[in-house]
This record gives sequence, structure tokens and C-alpha cells, in this order.
Amino acid sequence: MGGGELPGLLVNEIGGVRGILHGHVAFLKKHFYLITMKEFLENRKHLSKKVQAIYLWWHKPIIDQELLQSLPNLKVIANSGVGMDHLDLKLVASFGVKMANAPRAVSSSTADTGMALLLASARRLVEGYHIAMSSGAERQEADFLGVEVTGATLGIIGMGSIGYKIALRAKAFEMNILYHNRTRRKEHEERAVGATYCEKIDHLLQQADFVMVVVSLTPQTHKLIGKRELELMKPTATLINISRGAVVDQEALVTALQTGVIRAAALDVTSPEPLPRDHALLKLKNVIITPHLGIKTDKATYLITEEAVENILAALNGLPMPSEVLPS
Repeated sequence: MGGGELPGLLVNEIGGVRGILHGHVAFLKKHFYLITMKEFLENRKHLSKKVQAIYLWWHKPIIDQELLQSLPNLKVIANSGVGMDHLDLKLVASFGVKMANAPRAVSSSTADTGMALLLASARRLVEGYHIAMSSGAERQEADFLGVEVTGATLGIIGMGSIGYKIALRAKAFEMNILYHNRTRRKEHEERAVGATYCEKIDHLLQQADFVMVVVSLTPQTHKLIGKRELELMKPTATLINISRGAVVDQEALVTALQTGVIRAAALDVTSPEPLPRDHALLKLKNVIITPHLGIKTDKATYLITEEAVENILAALNGLPMPSEVLPS
């Protein structure tokens, strides 16, 4: 990879499980001299001063004090998603390094994933697929029934850009929409989607047929949904989590699903990812688990890289970053 005058961009790898996508390489090379972690570790003395930016893809490379100390010209770290819980923001900021995420790029695809999980759980699509594919089945049992989505009540916990796009989609399904958020949305925004604000999360949990969790993972939201919250939900309710696995107390969720405290769960995130193969959640029929598919579309991933490049170039040129994240 030739250097030229382009600023060095450190990435974990190209391709593989935790690498930037092959289809994004040509675009990135228009703006940066790409350096993989393997190349960096093999030639640290020569490359350390070239790195001015890091692009994290699926939380890699790991940002720690040792790496930060080895990059004297690092100016900015761009994250391929919204959640920043994998970064020590104060540590990064202490090195004078700016940080950015990609909220604009991920909101639509993540909202689509949330609605897909809601519909799949409500209509028992995964169970139905296995029935249709099984060799011995002729017809399904008469009482193999799902639940109605139209006219049901959706409770959205976290009404940021993703939560709001979920509300837009739910409105098209003629759902009643409740939401809980740190700050209330403007009145015209509520009217546009027909959403009702619940100042207390308890009121949402008690009324919703579907509860969708769309918050960032912070010390305040760790195990936000636990035994008490699950017991507030209707026994016919479904929990959908598209935020972070640690936002839900998974042991409490297993018990709630096993004992009929709630009807079902649909999870795009778990803690850890993937779950150990003997985990109790993997043995329950009333659970759908997907492998963190939230942003995984061709368009969304490319938009993420475009947003990252926009933020990095702004930082390197001393301009305001559109999606800068500050340590709290």
C-alpha cells in the first residue's frame, strides 16, 4: 500500500470477520493511505507517525492506552455505528483525539431490523419455517397461532433517530405507539407518528403488547430491563432488543420466558455475542435470536463508511465533525 501524501488510516484488517469490507477499499484509498493492524505491528517504528486516523469496524482494532501512546499524530477515531460503549471516551480524549460515530447511516437499517424481529415473533415465522421444512409434517396444528400486529400497542424505549424511525414504520402498521425517553420529543414530532410520551418507563411496560429497546449502553442503562421490569409487562407481551445485550438482564429474561411472565422475545443483540452454545436462551422456542444484523445491508454499510470518511476528513482539516461524540 503506497503512502504518497495521503493521511494514514489504521484499520483492523480487510475482509474477514472484523475487517472493513472489500467493496469499501477503493473508496477509502481515494482519501487515505490504508494501514492494517498486521502491517502496523510488523512495522510499528516506520508506520506509527503516519497514522492520523483510526476507523473502527465492529469494535476493532481495540483502542487502549498502549495503542494511543504509540500513535503521536493520531487526530480522530471514527466508529462504524452509534454505540460507543466499547471505547473509553475519557481516555481517548485525554490524548487530544476526537471521536465520531455514524448515527445517520445506521438508523433506517436498524429500524428495519427491529420491525422484522417484531413481525417474525408475532407471526411465529421461525417456528413456521421449521414446520414447513420438516420431513414429517403435513399440516400445522389448528392452534398454531401468532398475535395481531395491527392495532397492537408498541412501547419504544429510547426515541432517538432509530426509535423515531421505528415509530414511523409502526404507524404504517396502524399500531398504537408509546415511548419513553430521557427527553420528550417535540409536539409536532409526536403528532407525525401518533406517539404518546410516557414519563415513567413503568407505564409503558404495563400497557405495551410489544416493548422495543433502542437505547445506548451506559452505566445507567446496564440491565435496564430486569426482573422487576419484565414482571410489569403483560403475560402476552413480547420484548424486542436491538440495542445492546447488556441492557437486558438475560438470566431474568430466561426465567420470564420459561415461566410465562412474558410471551416471547426477539433479540438482535446478546451478551456475549455469540452466546455460548449451551446457553438457556438458545433452547427456548419462544425466542428469536439473530447475530447482530442491525446495520448489515449493502447500502447501510457503505453509508457508514461514507459518514466515517466525512467525519475523519473534517477532523483532519480542523472543521466541525458532523457526528462528533464527546466524553460525558
